[in-house]
Amino acid sequence: MAGLKRRVPMHSLRYFISMVGLFSKSGLLPWYARNPPGWSQLFLGTVCKGDFTHVIATKCQKGQKSQKKPSHLGPLDGSWQERLADVVTPLWRLSYEEQLKHCPIKVTEISYTFSVNRKGPDGNPKTWGYSWENLEEVQLKFVHNQDLKRMKRAQKVSVEGGKNDGNIVCVRSNNLKNIPEKHSQVAQYYEVFLRQSPLEPCLVFHEGGYWRELIVRTNSQGHTMAIITFHPQKLSQEELHVQKETVKEFFIRGPGAACDLTSLYFQESTMTRCSHQQSPYQLLFGEPYIFEELLSLKIRISPDAFFQINTAGAEMLYRTVGELTGVNSDTILLDICCGTGVIGLSLAQHTSQVLGIELVEQAVEDARWTAAFNGITNSEFHTGRAEKILPGLLKSKEDGQSVVAVVNPARAGLHYKVIQAIRNCRAIRTLVFVSCKLHGESTRNVIELCCPPDPAKKLLGEPFVLQQAVPVDLFPHTPHCELVLLFTR
Repeated sequence: MAGLKRRVPMHSLRYFISMVGLFSKSGLLPWYARNPPGWSQLFLGTVCKGDFTHVIATKCQKGQKSQKKPSHLGPLDGSWQERLADVVTPLWRLSYEEQLKHCPIKVTEISYTFSVNRKGPDGNPKTWGYSWENLEEVQLKFVHNQDLKRMKRAQKVSVEGGKNDGNIVCVRSNNLKNIPEKHSQVAQYYEVFLRQSPLEPCLVFHEGGYWRELIVRTNSQGHTMAIITFHPQKLSQEELHVQKETVKEFFIRGPGAACDLTSLYFQESTMTRCSHQQSPYQLLFGEPYIFEELLSLKIRISPDAFFQINTAGAEMLYRTVGELTGVNSDTILLDICCGTGVIGLSLAQHTSQVLGIELVEQAVEDARWTAAFNGITNSEFHTGRAEKILPGLLKSKEDGQSVVAVVNPARAGLHYKVIQAIRNCRAIRTLVFVSCKLHGESTRNVIELCCPPDPAKKLLGEPFVLQQAVPVDLFPHTPHCELVLLFTR
């Protein structure tokens, strides 16, 4: 069912989000102290193991179903290192050949989901655009990586207990297969800083606290960008300035200097997630950007711009997308949710024009810089919501010129107005859909792309037909994968 497309070695992680679990309630953690001696031994030994086991046990006792673990997970009484690995990288105990079996199965389940849940005029289920019975006719390939030792991936280092017990235990993630040493190092020194700070960390907004989150981004050259998110609560501007200068001094001349950061950013945020437009990222020191080499392009990356966490895996993903688009010199490539523009820019030399749409302004600025630096002159990038920009762009593309669309949305999928615009633009004959989570809203997207014309939903164009599904393994040791779908009409 799944052919092996190619084997490309994974290299160092390029982007890692490390949410450092920090707590303000005395006694919640076994190591609670302002300036604990021997900080390098924190999280180790029996003092941590006892609390971690208690929280996990509490969680399991709340429902018998949680006791039934998949066979590839370890016993419930395993060490905290093993338990953390089971949560973050649940397939780590398996050989890579065995790991592959956990991804393609989901593709067939998804195929069945959106192939038979529409009814025909007689009220009976009908298949539109894709047939479960004809599954073998759809080319299903699996692009993956064999070199597991160098694979890195984002993860959370805090492990939660049951929803009602209110306990969270934080353990170090050094033992995980997907965590680079540099990210662990920055997280550990940041922990040292927090223990010295007179301000409490912020775990839950309504409980107060200030220090929120740490994000670490690195590239293949070893350059490191750290971003600290801080809840200002009711601090004055003078008090905020003191905190920024303190953390800056710690990483320039204090113990944190060992991290050798390329840049340190600080963002004041009163929400779970703030964009640069809502609350600007403030550069405390260092270079404003980091750069990465990918598909022969030098790419600029801002603190707010999305970039795949696995650069070598991203190269496989984007090459796969490029092969499926089938673009040529007469093609306009429409890159929706383009991020830093890598997909479109990597194909620019093969197309007549690249049109990119992205919500994050910093990412669009990065895409424009990357285009200019790499001498690409046939690209345009637009900032804003795709559902608002796309209809206007497509109105001028009904003159017979071929348009190939690539969509790479977030987990929430595409806005229904974007689907409407794609369906109703006759010039789009080929669509490549990249999904990191096809269940949920993305499933609705696929259904609306493939269903018969529906005037009530303003889906007037000819339906698309799914031709090929390509899972791309960016996340070894986990059951997750990117799924690239090729639609034509």
